[in-house]
Amino acid sequence: MDDPVRTLVAWCPDWPVVAMGRSLDQPVAVVASNRVVAASRAARMAGVTRGQRRRAAQAACADLEVLPRDESIEARCFEPVLASLDDLTPRIEVVRPGTCAFAVRGPSRYFGGDAAVVEGVVQRMAEVVGNRTDVRVGVADGPFAAGLAARLADPVKLVEAGRVAGFLSPMSVTVLERPDLCDVLIRLGVTTLGTFAELPASSVIARFGSAGVEAHRLAAGLDPYPPVARSLDPDWSVSTEIDPPANRVDRVAFCARGLADELHGRLAAEGVACVRVAIEAETEHGEVLLRLWRHEGALSAAAVADRVRWQLDGWLNGSAVSRPSGGISRLALMPDEVIPATGRQLGFWGGETEADERAARVAARLQGQLGIDSVMVPELRGGRETNQQVELVSAATVELRGRSIQPESNESAPWPGGLPVPSPARVPVDPVAAELLDGDGQPVIVSGRGAASGRPARLAVGGRSAEVEAWAGPWPVDERWWDPGSHRRRARFQVLTADGSAHLLSLEGGRWWITATWD
Repeated sequence: MDDPVRTLVAWCPDWPVVAMGRSLDQPVAVVASNRVVAASRAARMAGVTRGQRRRAAQAACADLEVLPRDESIEARCFEPVLASLDDLTPRIEVVRPGTCAFAVRGPSRYFGGDAAVVEGVVQRMAEVVGNRTDVRVGVADGPFAAGLAARLADPVKLVEAGRVAGFLSPMSVTVLERPDLCDVLIRLGVTTLGTFAELPASSVIARFGSAGVEAHRLAAGLDPYPPVARSLDPDWSVSTEIDPPANRVDRVAFCARGLADELHGRLAAEGVACVRVAIEAETEHGEVLLRLWRHEGALSAAAVADRVRWQLDGWLNGSAVSRPSGGISRLALMPDEVIPATGRQLGFWGGETEADERAARVAARLQGQLGIDSVMVPELRGGRETNQQVELVSAATVELRGRSIQPESNESAPWPGGLPVPSPARVPVDPVAAELLDGDGQPVIVSGRGAASGRPARLAVGGRSAEVEAWAGPWPVDERWWDPGSHRRRARFQVLTADGSAHLLSLEGGRWWITATWD
């Protein structure tokens, strides 16, 4: 059967802001990887939009409060909201913290129609979230259309059964949230879902591949994955006993990481990928906790482990309503929905190796022994200074296998004024005081117009000096002029000394500093 399942989607707008304990009437933005992922109502009115770079958002709203994203906190705060719906249906799936969905066929028959179910959802969720945010509910054929209906709801929008294609037709292709595909479609003149749906499927797959076919089916109001005549194998489920029972997230999360790897391996061996996973936990007192998590696309082992950790945090550290009465004695992962795996192309050189696998296993073991945030890995971030471009983040938040931190692998746009490759070999934690002198032994200074007072001749550091053989600059930088507390004005030079070392110098507050070294 190709018809999508009638689905209800409940959405709490701006949940990342709400979960951080901020009011939507305050200018607040939640940022991940230097881009805005959520903004409060007040911030949006000031010009802050989702997807903006952090710097652009702060330029649009000078008093903007910027917070780093923490999906663990978002999931923990959302668990009481989910728990309030458990008496309506046991099969609630979490799309992401702040958004949940379930099939309405069973509840609708029991409670007397879609309208009655929707009323119960709005009432229960509103009691938990209070006045922190709104609750919007959409019902349509398929989760994609229901999600769009929820975003257009005020506070409820029901799309009649069989009318989903007409509902989707006038919408922009950008709602597919596939930037590369949408960019090509718009340049080809295909701007609406209706126009895209009218294209022959054979032409779409020839031009865009499997990802294009999924988007094409969504635009037509169909399930993104064609039906597969294959039942779920119960042997794909994985579980482990935890003895003694654990009531700490890090200890259970260590077991979850191993289960996620085992599940991923079993599914890969069968040529399938999981798009919805059931997380089941049993406590020492016999309580059984179950929650479904969905992901847009196939769930990798790291993605499954992340969702298990978020859910465990919600159960063990959440409100008294959802917290179990005892420690967790058994944990199980069950693939609830699978699709044919499209596979992945490894690189001819520098692909995954046995060393990558060993490093990932060691990191997982250390996380279990020392805590989930004990292992840190470098991740590229935006910034002009060398000490801003790489930040240590928890290994639990990234996919370790096959990752790269080379600058050319960074998918973000270039940072104006940032240093080009090659990156420096050494970046001191604290800048090193230095003196840059001209041929007359006088300090080199830089005027307000960015002009140097003389040609750099010698670099003195800690009582030792070396002749400057080559230099470039100055490059003036005037950052955060709108914020007196963090405003920085400085000039930078690159110099090559006679001993074969190259340094990045920064003139700030009338003093020279070495901020990076190539050797």
